[in-house]
Amino acid sequence: MVRILTGVTAALLSAGVFAAPSNGAQPQIERVVAEISPQRIEAHVRKLVGFQTRHTMSDTVSDTQGIGAARRWIKAELERCGAQAGGRLQVAFDSHIAPVSKRIARPTEIVNVVATLPGSQPQSAGRIYVVSGHYDSRATDVMDAQGNAPGANDDASGTAAVIEMACVMARYRFDATLVFMAVAAEEQGLLGSGHWAQQAKLNKLNIAGMLNNDIIGSSRADDGSVDGGQVRLFAEGIPAVKEMSDGVRSLVATGGENDSLSRQLARHVKQVGERYVPGFKVNVIQRADRYLRGGDHMPFLAQGYAALRFTEPNEDFAHQHQDVRVENGVQYGDLPQFVDYDYVAQVARVNAAALASLALAPAAPAGVQVRTAQLENATTLQWQPNTEPDLAGYRIVWRATTADQWQGAQDVGNVTQARLKLSKDNYFFGVQAVDNDGNVSVATYPTPLR
Repeated sequence: MVRILTGVTAALLSAGVFAAPSNGAQPQIERVVAEISPQRIEAHVRKLVGFQTRHTMSDTVSDTQGIGAARRWIKAELERCGAQAGGRLQVAFDSHIAPVSKRIARPTEIVNVVATLPGSQPQSAGRIYVVSGHYDSRATDVMDAQGNAPGANDDASGTAAVIEMACVMARYRFDATLVFMAVAAEEQGLLGSGHWAQQAKLNKLNIAGMLNNDIIGSSRADDGSVDGGQVRLFAEGIPAVKEMSDGVRSLVATGGENDSLSRQLARHVKQVGERYVPGFKVNVIQRADRYLRGGDHMPFLAQGYAALRFTEPNEDFAHQHQDVRVENGVQYGDLPQFVDYDYVAQVARVNAAALASLALAPAAPAGVQVRTAQLENATTLQWQPNTEPDLAGYRIVWRATTADQWQGAQDVGNVTQARLKLSKDNYFFGVQAVDNDGNVSVATYPTPLR
């Protein structure tokens, strides 16, 4: 069946002014967001700082200091709150041995702490969304495994946010599967996340999106200015590889450099996050990470998954990768007094809203194509049907070629084709799936059907 948009709707479409359908707030997502606690986040950060150092090659035997004590506490905390939530949260260590390398002085066990909340809808449970923070820390010398390395912001803030999200969301059911990870050895070369992402690809896991939280703890810049009303969300466009894949080549050929899987995910996260956390801006940065820098989402990008990074708006480098000291009256070091816990909670709320929305919604439509057999000023899209039992239908979204975010949308019903009186020369399109409760998937960018 082809849905053709005509009459008043078509006129509005052709004028490019049709408003997006209203997405009513979902009560379950509102409850999840409301339950995020800055007080618990602060307690988690201070507990992690209390291990003195969480350097990848630090003590693994002590129960009070070093990375071994830290990972055992994280696992126990996740197990504790998982049990309180009904026992559905599956918590485990994921480990491998890293060989000697530039930042690894001896063969070292790298241990991620992974908490999995299985999806409750069989048709969706194989679709996985991952959220991470790295629990290792460092001082000025990246090889210093003994010195004090509190790592309050980098990245106890992200780890605490992930623990808080896991503990809150374990009390609810979601169609798709959520994975909450505290990863290790980020500072030594993204080793923990790299291993997990590689294994996910080898095991053909359907990772539909990954959110990395790294340095989300401070609203204060190095000049003393305070900006607690926004967070940066880094989203890769075209990957920097020697040879383009067929998918990337199709993006470039149709001008869709801003429509990669990660950019589509970022649009969704921004829209949902700003809806459920009013007054807080999700500022999408159109690059994979900060200039020539990286984080734990990068290995997921390398495996072809959509992955994003959350980071505070302005980093203060006196409190990042620094030995704890006072120099010329200035306090250096990544200490807990420099963390804004209300701000961390806001970022965690954006994450939680996005994850809940993604895991409640249907999968993004597959096989989306735009017909190009004849020259016309209208656009016909087609796609494969979703398999979820609660699917209500589909939504077409569009924006002008000069715009970053979707500007208009139209529900087209439970069909697999639709024709719009908007030119593919002048607009970018996407197709979303919508369920009976109004949960909406990420948009899928169409490839040309020749």
